[in-house]
Amino acid sequence: MPSTLLVRRTVRGATALRGGRPWHPWRPTPYQVFGFLFWLVMTLAYWRVPLCCDAGQHAAVVERLKSHLLRPRHPMADLPGAGSPYYSPYTVAQGVFARLTGLGGWEVVKLAGPVNLLVLLTGLGHFVRVLTPRQWAPVLALAAMTLLWGTERAWWSGYLGLMSMTGNLAYPSAFAIGLTFWAWALTGARARGGPRGLLGYAGLGALYGVILLVHPITAVAALLGAVALVAGWQRGWSRAVVGRWAATGAVALPVAVCWPYFDVFALAGNGSVDAMHRTLYLNLGGHFGLALLLGLPALWLRTRSGSWRDPLVLMFALDCLVVAYGWVSGHYTYGRILGLTLVPLQFALAVELAAPRPWPLWRKALGGAAAVGACVGFLTVQAGAVVPRALDPVGFAQPPRWPTYEWAARHIGPGEVVITDGYYAVHAIAGYGPNLAAPAWPDPALDERERLRRAADVRAYLAPASTRAERTAVARRHHVRWLLLTRWHPVPEEAVVVAWSERTGEVLARVG
Repeated sequence: MPSTLLVRRTVRGATALRGGRPWHPWRPTPYQVFGFLFWLVMTLAYWRVPLCCDAGQHAAVVERLKSHLLRPRHPMADLPGAGSPYYSPYTVAQGVFARLTGLGGWEVVKLAGPVNLLVLLTGLGHFVRVLTPRQWAPVLALAAMTLLWGTERAWWSGYLGLMSMTGNLAYPSAFAIGLTFWAWALTGARARGGPRGLLGYAGLGALYGVILLVHPITAVAALLGAVALVAGWQRGWSRAVVGRWAATGAVALPVAVCWPYFDVFALAGNGSVDAMHRTLYLNLGGHFGLALLLGLPALWLRTRSGSWRDPLVLMFALDCLVVAYGWVSGHYTYGRILGLTLVPLQFALAVELAAPRPWPLWRKALGGAAAVGACVGFLTVQAGAVVPRALDPVGFAQPPRWPTYEWAARHIGPGEVVITDGYYAVHAIAGYGPNLAAPAWPDPALDERERLRRAADVRAYLAPASTRAERTAVARRHHVRWLLLTRWHPVPEEAVVVAWSERTGEVLARVG
């Protein structure tokens, strides 16, 4: 019987380690390369600028949670803090981190910036890949999102231009927007016929519930985007499909309701912060003109090539309706979603310009206009965010550089009450652990009438005509221990100067 001849091919090289299968080296995508470079540059830009503006409020929240994790006091005053929406899952996690590491509120907030940016960038990449398989689309979407705003600086929480990122990356809104991009990516994938497991839909609901708790106004835009994605892409509304999406909502609701620190749904009727948001509706052309001018044609092209059910078209329309409702009703807080209202415009433009060549004439014209618009946006508003003054040959507008108050905070005990007449100080000092006699911002945890009464007491104390007896009465009523005064305000006769700032000329004095 003839023996069977076995012929075995010799396996050489790298494939020998994989049992003969060809080995392909890993190559990063364009977005992984440019996304990492952007994360690195933006982190350095963010780190070089002192925290300012609302950062003092967020640092104060961390300080209160660091002191009393389960029952934190009011973020900025010696008052109960139950019901404050600042105590979200995001800030509670920061409080736990502060307790474990011993870091202060300002340090924790500073460290949060690069983390939030990572969540934001990864979420953006996944969402754009759901919109299109074109490899360069996420890169162009990132460029459009950070450069195509307007020709005047738009600085607000939740705005993602380069300039505003230098101050706002550490805020809960940035983290919530990153989660929103992730949620939209998962929603879009399922609406287009992706994973159908019920557990995945339930997890998606939990994600939307967390977004609602972290930043309720961002959750409004997140929900509108989810509705647009499902309405635009979901086909065949069988009983199983309805059940899966119902599971998403059924999980999101209890996640939001069961949070013990505040009632998120009670915020819907609270108008204490509406007045301060009216400025969001002013000068819309200067703040958002480039995005509208370049994004609307791209959005119109999506309706021509597809239908009015395109998710980006629906998302923009729904966002505009909510923004308009905020203006008409006087609930100007809804204008906070204006930053995310631009996303459909910016991403539609990116998807259009990522199309393979050769381009028709109209796409070439759109690409040229977008390049010009990006240069205009960079040179007029955004350049100062990433170009240090020492390397700046033009004199670009730089991010705000607020003074720090470590020099004063080292003398003030945690929780001791301060009266200040300085704009910077009233926004920053609570972030180091002290309390203010009158909080700088409205908070649903504090009756607005009480905050205004306290503000009136502070004005009476600082009035030039106030008497020593009147000042003593205010100090006793609010347990005031310290004064932090600008160089223009005389130090009361009963106060003892303890320290002063060489940079600003402000004086710290002890009373009581």
